[in-house]
Amino acid sequence: MNRALPAVRLRVPTHEDAFAWHRAFDDPEVMEFHGGRSAELSVYEELTARQRRHDAELGFCLWTVTDGGGEVIGFTGAQPWAPDWGPRGEIEIGWRLGRAHWGKGYATAAALLTLERLRAAGVPKVVAMVRPGNERSVAVTRRLGMEPAGTYPHPRLAEEALCFRLDLQTGDSE
Repeated sequence: MNRALPAVRLRVPTHEDAFAWHRAFDDPEVMEFHGGRSAELSVYEELTARQRRHDAELGFCLWTVTDGGGEVIGFTGAQPWAPDWGPRGEIEIGWRLGRAHWGKGYATAAALLTLERLRAAGVPKVVAMVRPGNERSVAVTRRLGMEPAGTYPHPRLAEEALCFRLDLQTGDSE
C-alpha cells in the first residue's frame, strides 16, 4: 500500500458500542458477506459482551475501531474460531467497517494494530476466513502478508470458504 494509513484506535468494546456497531452495520452492502441482512441489536449486545470476556480471559478480542476523531467506525481483532466446521482450534482475525469508511485504509490500519497486539499476547498464528467474492477482505489479507491456506466447505452455503494464514512469530505464511 503506497499511501499513508489513517489513524485508528482500538479499544475493548463497551455495552454502548453494541448500539454503534448496530448503526454502522445496518447496511445491506456491509452485511453482504455476513448473513446478507442487518442483525438485531441483541446480536451486537451479545457480541460486545462476549468480546469483553475474550479480552479478560485471552488478552485479545474483536476491538472497537475508532477513527482519528473518536468516531466508532467498526471492529477488528481476533477470537477463537467458534463454529464446528473450518479451522477449529485456530485464532481468527477479522474486521468489519461501516460503509462510509471503506476504501480509506481503516481496515488495514486496524488489522495491523491487531497483529501487533496478538504478537504481544503470544498468539503464534492467525487465520482469516473470507467468503468468495469478498475482494475487499481478500485485499486486506494480502496487505497483512497472509497467504491462501485452502478452503472449507461452508455448511449452509453452496460455496467453499477461503482460509488465509499468517505465522505471527516469523511473519511468514505457512
